[in-house]
Amino acid sequence: MSLPTAAFVLALALGIATWSILEYVLHRFLGHDRRTMPNFFSVEHTRHHSEGDYFAPTWKKGLAAIAISGLSFALLRLLVAESLAIAYTTGFVGMYVTYEVLHRRAHTHAGIGAYGRFLRRHHFHHHFANPRANHGVTSPVWDLVFGTYEPVTEIRVPAKLAMRWLIQAARKRPGKSMAEKLAGELMDAMNNTGAAVRRPARPVDPAAALERVPATLAAGRRHGARRGSLGATLG
Repeated sequence: MSLPTAAFVLALALGIATWSILEYVLHRFLGHDRRTMPNFFSVEHTRHHSEGDYFAPTWKKGLAAIAISGLSFALLRLLVAESLAIAYTTGFVGMYVTYEVLHRRAHTHAGIGAYGRFLRRHHFHHHFANPRANHGVTSPVWDLVFGTYEPVTEIRVPAKLAMRWLIQAARKRPGKSMAEKLAGELMDAMNNTGAAVRRPARPVDPAAALERVPATLAAGRRHGARRGSLGATLG
C-alpha cells in the first residue's frame, strides 16, 4: 500500500472512529446525564425513550449532521490535503448514516445475523432494563472502555409497548374484523410466534399485554361508540 493510499485509509478510519465515540458521548452525557439536562439533545431523546417508536425529525438530524461534517471538513482543509479531508468526512458521515439505519431498524425489525441480533438486544437492554448502561448503538466498544457495558440476559418489554406492537401486528393480519385479527395475534403471542413476538429483542409478554386489553376496549367504546366494535377502536 502506497503512502498516499495508507494516509487516505487512515483518515477514513479516523472519521469512522470519531462518529463512534461521538455517538457514545452524546448518548451518555447529553441524553442521560442529569447534570447537562435538559438540552437540545435530551428533549428529543427523552421522548424517544418514553414512546419507543418516536425518532427526532430527519430534517433536524440532517441539519446537525451537515453543520458538523461541513465544519470538520472546512477545518481539516486548512490543515491537511483536500483528499484526506474528504476521506475523514466520508468516514464520519458514512458511520453516522450507519448509526441512523441500525438505530431505526433496532426498533422496527428483527436483527440480521448474529451481530445484528446482539446489537438489538444490547440496545433494548438500554431502553427497557437500564438506561444508564449500553449507550453504544453501532458497537459496544466504548461501553466496554468506560465501564457502562452490561451483559444482556432477558428483556421484558413494557406492557404499554407490548400492547401497541400487538395492535400494529394485528392490523397487518388477514381477517374480517379487528377483533378477529387481534385475537389471532394474541394467540400467536401466547405460543411465542407471530409478528409482535418477532419484533422485540425478546418476545412480547402476552400476559402483561392482556392485562391492558380491558382498558383498551373500554377506551374504544367511549371514543368509538358510533361503530360499536373493536375495529372502531383499533382498526
